[in-house]
Amino acid sequence: MIRALWNSRSAMSAQQEKLDSISNNLANVNTVGYKREDVSFQDLVYETLNRKGYPNNGNNPNEPLNGSGVRATEWIRDNSQGVLRETGVKTDLAIDGEGLFRVTLPNGNKAYERSGSFNVDSNGDIVDKNGNRLDIDFTEEGAELFNSGATFSENNLIVEKNGDVFVNIQNNTEERSVLYGKINIYSPIGQNSLSSIGENLYVPNAGTQMNGALDSDIRQGFLEESNVDVAKELTDMIVAQRSFELGSRGLKTADEMWGLINSMKGR
Repeated sequence: MIRALWNSRSAMSAQQEKLDSISNNLANVNTVGYKREDVSFQDLVYETLNRKGYPNNGNNPNEPLNGSGVRATEWIRDNSQGVLRETGVKTDLAIDGEGLFRVTLPNGNKAYERSGSFNVDSNGDIVDKNGNRLDIDFTEEGAELFNSGATFSENNLIVEKNGDVFVNIQNNTEERSVLYGKINIYSPIGQNSLSSIGENLYVPNAGTQMNGALDSDIRQGFLEESNVDVAKELTDMIVAQRSFELGSRGLKTADEMWGLINSMKGR
């Protein structure tokens, strides 16, 4: 009976983790660049019942096992690409393929994100919705122009598919296009190499190397929608709720049996 109680509690805890991940996915269904998360399950310790003093039917003495339930393991992120939606806004960027944008946080640390909903701030920097600056590898001429005050604007920004950034510069009566730099797309080497810090941002785990030479395209004037499938999430939620309910009933039955035994001993 103690084993049954433990199995029910562990199953309910695992299903609660599943429900938490589903709730998080549904809450971010409209978040640009969001990648859905799922929870995997793992069996706890099993022990054989093939030992002296433990009754079994004896037909398959090597097979009878008694498990300890299941537990939820780490949350797994689904990195499949979402639908690209055209916005026509020049500061909106979407990655067509694998990879992440790199941004600089206000404290100077680096972070990575899939969301390409950028704009130009008062300093002429390209920043995301939280004010984190998009990293651009400036050319020598681009750096000189930027330092001289020739900054970005929503009207003069041109981003090619390979990440090259051009800016139209007005010089007297002549307008010319200057290669300012390049937006690199980064990807971690190895699985489970990034940790979420909130606001759709990720940081590399200790020892993780980032590959900055991907062949993914950048689509200017597009945004990537989240890859959350609402129908699937709702179906998974119903299954998880039913499993949680079954575990709850198991606990209730075990409590009733304990009460029955205690009442018998009291007599």
